[in-house]
Amino acid sequence: MEYDGLFLQMEHSGNKGQASKMSAYMRNQFPFLGLPAPKRKNICKEVFKTARKEDFTDWDFIKTCWQKSYREFKYVAMDYLIIRRKTLTPNDLPKIKELATKEPWWDTIDSLDKLVGGIALNFPEINKVLAKWSRDDNFWLRRIAIDHQLLRKEKTNTKLLEEIIVNNLGQTEFFINKAIGWSLRDYSKTNPEWVLSFIEKYRDRLAPLSIKEASKYL
Repeated sequence: MEYDGLFLQMEHSGNKGQASKMSAYMRNQFPFLGLPAPKRKNICKEVFKTARKEDFTDWDFIKTCWQKSYREFKYVAMDYLIIRRKTLTPNDLPKIKELATKEPWWDTIDSLDKLVGGIALNFPEINKVLAKWSRDDNFWLRRIAIDHQLLRKEKTNTKLLEEIIVNNLGQTEFFINKAIGWSLRDYSKTNPEWVLSFIEKYRDRLAPLSIKEASKYL
């Protein structure tokens, strides 16, 4: 894609006041241009029209976005990946893993887990990779593994869900315990009996936060 013009337009459209607020919301970990999502997506609209028709995913564009310091560029990369989500295959998984380990925070991880979930649903052979991720030293990869089946409803692989969560029991990391709770809470809307049974089976090892989140609709 021709993206130099897109980048310049983004940089010239930022708002310093909004940037300060956005950075503060993210605990001042990352610099922002100050582009709210609607404005960002409007700037990308014309470029992405072409991207929808292309028969390949432009990973050079994605990597260029990810290397830039302002956080909104990573959001653009994820917007682009969402457009391309139906074309992603297991060959793209290592590239997504690379993104997940560079300047990770919940904002990028919780978008990447949806993309990984889509690949896994279409190509269940990568389930073994996600089981491996659930034991990784990088807790953000573990979070992706835990939550990649969100919104899958009746298509949830409960055996895999249980394996991945059990691999992460006894953790003190907030983002892991929150993710466990979310995954169980989401599936409780489809199969509350399974979630209740899971909570009882592992109650002594589940963090209070996980139980609280998982029990919201029970």
